[in-house]
Amino acid sequence: MPPPATPPERSISSLRDDPGPSEDLGPYWTFYRAVAAAQLRRWLPERRARVLDVSGGRTPTAARAAAAGHTVIEVLPAAPGPDRAGPRAAAPGRPRSAGRGPGPRPGAVHRVIGDPSSLEFLADACVDAVIAEDRVLSRHLAAEATVAELARVLRPGGRMLLSVDSLMLGMAILAEQNHWAHLSDVPRAEVVLVPWPDGTITRCFWSEQLRELLTEAGFEVEWIRPRTVLSPSTVEHVLTADERALGRLVRTELAASVDDESVGVHLVASAVRAPCR
Repeated sequence: MPPPATPPERSISSLRDDPGPSEDLGPYWTFYRAVAAAQLRRWLPERRARVLDVSGGRTPTAARAAAAGHTVIEVLPAAPGPDRAGPRAAAPGRPRSAGRGPGPRPGAVHRVIGDPSSLEFLADACVDAVIAEDRVLSRHLAAEATVAELARVLRPGGRMLLSVDSLMLGMAILAEQNHWAHLSDVPRAEVVLVPWPDGTITRCFWSEQLRELLTEAGFEVEWIRPRTVLSPSTVEHVLTADERALGRLVRTELAASVDDESVGVHLVASAVRAPCR
C-alpha cells in the first residue's frame, strides 16, 4: 500500500491566525492548539497566583489558567466578535483600586472590558503573571505602550508569556502580495507593519526586536522560540497517515532544540519583570 501523499503547503496568509472556535480545524491547527496548550501548562506558576490575561478572548488561555487553580482577570475588547458573545459577557473595567482587593476566588475567571495599553482599573504590581497570547502585541501596533502598561501591573519577579507574528511571516505575506518594494525595505526598518488581504495590519518581529522591546520595558527575557518548529506540511502528512500521532508530535515539538529563534510564523516568549531599582 503506497504511503499517503504529502498535503500541499497552504498559502502563508492562511497560517496567520488560529481559526475561530466555530471553524473546522485542519490537522496543523489541531496540532498548533495542542502545542500552545502544552506550552501554557509548562509555563503557568506552580503555586496559586493572580494572572492577568490580555489575549483577547479568542483562545482558552484564561480558562486553562483558572483550571490550574489560578485567579484570572481576563481583559476583553470593547466590541467583541460573535465568537465571544453569550456566557463570556464582561463588565466594564473597575476603578484602579480594584487591583488591591482580594479579587475573584481561586480557579475563577473575572472578565472585564478594557484595553491592554490602558489598564487604569488595576493598581501597580498587583498581578503575579501576565498572559498576552494570540499575537496581541502584534495587533497593538504601539506595542511599546502596551508592554510598558503590562510591566506596570506585574509585580517584580512576575512573569509574562506572549506571542507575536514573526518577521518571517511578514516577509512571506509581502512576497505573496507582490509588495517587492516594501519587502526590500524590511532589513532596514525598526518597525515592520504588514497589511493583510483582509485589510488588517499587524506588527511583525525578529527575535532580536522582540527581545529589545521587552528589555526596554524592564523585562528580563527567559526564552524566545517559534510556536512550532515542525512545518505545517510535515504535521499534516503525519496526522493524515495516523491521527493518533498527535501526542507524539506535540512531545517532539516541545523537546525540539531551536537553532534559530525567528523561524516559524509566530514567536512565543517568556519574560520576567526585573526587580525595581
